[in-house]
This record gives sequence, C-alpha cells and structure tokens, in this order.
Amino acid sequence: MDAEPVTQPFAEAHRLGLALRPMTDADLPFLFGLYASTRAEEVAGTGWPPEAQLHFLQQQFQAQHHHYTAHYPDAEWLVVEREGAPVGRLYIEEWPSQIRIIDIALIAEARGKGFGEALIADVFRRACGAAKKVSIHVEKNNPAMSLYRRLGFTKAEDKGVYDLFEWSPSEAG
Repeated sequence: MDAEPVTQPFAEAHRLGLALRPMTDADLPFLFGLYASTRAEEVAGTGWPPEAQLHFLQQQFQAQHHHYTAHYPDAEWLVVEREGAPVGRLYIEEWPSQIRIIDIALIAEARGKGFGEALIADVFRRACGAAKKVSIHVEKNNPAMSLYRRLGFTKAEDKGVYDLFEWSPSEAG
C-alpha cells in the first residue's frame, strides 16, 4: 500500500504542520502504542500486573482494529504525522448522508495544541461541501467530550457506554 501524504481536505491540519497519510501494516505498532496510551490509566486501575495489563491492551487493540475494518469497509485509515513522526490517527468513513469519525486519537504530547480541533474542522469543511452531517461515538468519560461540545456536536443518542454525537452544517454558525 502506498503511503503518500493526503493533502486535501486537511488544510487546517496542514497549517499546524500536520500531514496525513494512509495507514499501512507497518503502522500497527505505533497504533497499538497510541491505543494503549489512551487506555493506560483505566487499565492501571485494575491492579493487574504490568504483563497482564499489556496483554489485555493488545487483545483489546486487536479486537478494535478487527471491528473497525470489518464494520467500516470503505473507511479512510489515516495516520497523522508532525515533522515526519506519527502523532495520531484519524479514521473516517463517508456515507450518503454523513461522515462518520470512527476514531480520532493523538499521543499525549500532541494533545491540547489544537491539532484535534483542526482535524475536526477539516472534516466539517468536507461535510459542508457535501451537505452532510458529521457523527462520532464518544465514551461518556472521554476527556475530549468538552471539545466535541464546544465545536458544536450535540448528543443524538445514548448508546450505553457511548453517546452518539452529531454535527450538522445547518447548525454551524
């Protein structure tokens, strides 16, 4: 698979020095580390030994990766880079009425710098151009929940552990 950078439609991200490229199998170790970093605090709370935590996180990452690829066959699996190094992932799939953000995650060092907001703004721009809404499932305890609300996402449905959030171009102001 060719991993040439994606130049459009990510103008806001590019302004902040981010580049996006299609994921390859060679990215899986980074993507596992990224996934583990987003769950480390939660798993540490189990009191399991470090080896058990690592094994659990590996299983969960593999299950998530399999679920995503099985349920979103036409998705864009993008690795986010800054200065040539991977710093995150953005997985999206476009449907007739909406663009689903399957997953967006950044390494700890890349959080709080406006990168996530820029990536989402670029997805919004794409959605506006196609007159589509944007949706994302968000865990109820996700620290980024306030970002999603601030950007104009509203809760469309309670899915138990997750809430389905939506943003519509008609609500953009």
